[in-house]
Amino acid sequence: MLQQDLAQQFEAALLQLRNEINAYTHHDRLWKTDGDIKNSGGTLCVHLIGNLSYYIGAVLGLSGYQRNREQEFAGNPVPSGSLIKQIDELLYQTKTTIASLTDDQLFGNYPLNDGKPWKTTVARLLHLLAHLNYHLGQINYHRRLLDPPVSLPADVNKL
Repeated sequence: MLQQDLAQQFEAALLQLRNEINAYTHHDRLWKTDGDIKNSGGTLCVHLIGNLSYYIGAVLGLSGYQRNREQEFAGNPVPSGSLIKQIDELLYQTKTTIASLTDDQLFGNYPLNDGKPWKTTVARLLHLLAHLNYHLGQINYHRRLLDPPVSLPADVNKL
């Protein structure tokens, strides 16, 4: 069943998002920008949570979530523990919503007519999954670039 496969792909990507946020050695660097890097890893995480909470949670799952896209990009720091909690809640909501779609819902028109080219629900879900993975790669790059791991001195093993 395609619903299960899609739900598993979203689950894997959201688990990776949680791992990326947890992998920041210095949690203040989650919100760091530098030079041409205008969106921090934290900002991108907040954006992904808002995006999926709206397009999957509210539109498909009827959660009532109200999106504020501009606020997603405001760069206001959120404690990493709060981000992890939101990711976990989103993961559950996304999996259960997608897995519960009927074939008619999945292959029928996406319930929100917002002028986007992805007219069917399956096409919109594929786009959302690609969008999630795109920003997931950006977060990984941001973390590796602006939050280098703590390293021990070379002579630490001599003690």
